[in-house]
Amino acid sequence: MKEENKKYVSEAYDIICHAANVIGPRLPGSKNERKYAQYMGDKLREIGIEPKTEKFTVSPRASIGGLPYAGWYGLILSIGTYFALSIPTLWYAMAFGSALVLLWLVLCVFLYRTWFDMFFRQEISQNTYGELLPEDGEYDYTIILSGHTDTSWNWKHSEHNYKFRNKPILGIISTYGKVGFGAVCVFFMMAVSFLMAAFYFGMSSSAAWANSLYVSPAFNSFVSALRFIPIVTGIGSCFVIMWLDPKEENASRGAMDNASGCALAYEVTKYFKENPEKMPKRCRIIDFNCGSEEAGLRGSLAFTRTHKGEEVLQNAWNINIDSVADDEYFEVVIKDDWQGCRFDADLEKMFKETFKELGIESKTGGCIHNPVGGCDSTPFTRAGVKSVTFAAQNPVLTYYYHTWRDLPDRFSPETVGKGFDVILSVIDKIASFQEENGYVAPRKKIK
Repeated sequence: MKEENKKYVSEAYDIICHAANVIGPRLPGSKNERKYAQYMGDKLREIGIEPKTEKFTVSPRASIGGLPYAGWYGLILSIGTYFALSIPTLWYAMAFGSALVLLWLVLCVFLYRTWFDMFFRQEISQNTYGELLPEDGEYDYTIILSGHTDTSWNWKHSEHNYKFRNKPILGIISTYGKVGFGAVCVFFMMAVSFLMAAFYFGMSSSAAWANSLYVSPAFNSFVSALRFIPIVTGIGSCFVIMWLDPKEENASRGAMDNASGCALAYEVTKYFKENPEKMPKRCRIIDFNCGSEEAGLRGSLAFTRTHKGEEVLQNAWNINIDSVADDEYFEVVIKDDWQGCRFDADLEKMFKETFKELGIESKTGGCIHNPVGGCDSTPFTRAGVKSVTFAAQNPVLTYYYHTWRDLPDRFSPETVGKGFDVILSVIDKIASFQEENGYVAPRKKIK
């Protein structure tokens, strides 16, 4: 790290400490989320950049925050089975409810669609951002440095594995085992509801296959088993209910995820503000503090929808910074698998080259797909912006990921400093790319 950069890294770490230890948990749409956004807005004012605030509504439990509801529904199905065995028409209601819950899980929890948001309690969240212009005010392209201000609910199963922090394999088995078992139980009871509803519909229609099934030994054995299976599925459903701790005071402190991203975006912006001669030519830089990422990318969705067709999203690059703390896991995230969104190949190449130039070795090889959920690069990519997500985070579930143990004393300022160097280097590469090629649309393959 260059001596001239140390003050920016120190300030970035101070911002992280303030967010985690002073402000604390910052759930989507909460007062603390707004407090941190205001804090970052005040930091922009300190360097002469007037921030803009754009508010939007968010339904925190409509997406991944509502996963316990699926567990509750699994428990309802498990209990309801005992009534449905005596009152067969109940299977129709259970199957209809299962279809709605399954539709919500696929569209909103897994794919982050907003279609069901209106049915959940809404809160007010906000995006806060400021722009740094060249000294002459003229620019040809924009670099958006983004980080999300909110934090996740405390994931109980991950936090409980703190006792396995020195035995990560046991922690992984324990966490995935409980969550996987619970998910299987919930989906199994949904499948039972569909099958039994179809069977009784067939019986009411005098279908030959239903009458044949009714007298089969296998079917009768299955019905007999349904007097015991719901006990197991009820217990499994409780593991899904327990996944998220609903109490805000127990939520993640968000030092890594993602005060680190907001702090680095700000300090890089401040660096160019105080060193205008190093600013890329004819480039505008936007420090974007994005709200409610943990509620299904709602802040980045709101921003890209609000500004669709406007110049802020034209000729734009987005370096989304999300969780820079784990020194052995520096990586560029190039795809959200669940969202089916491939990020920009040019930025991917720039990050990989930067890691090599800076001598950064990573256990992930410096490149990963986001296997579950999504990150703010997806809405930006779909809006035509060249985007990737930069992280330094163990991609495997750990005791500090989305738990109250995400604290700044777990990682060092040196790791944050390495992240600062990476971002500056990539921005230099973007500037060189612009001079050589001009702006090109997002690419999916490296040349």
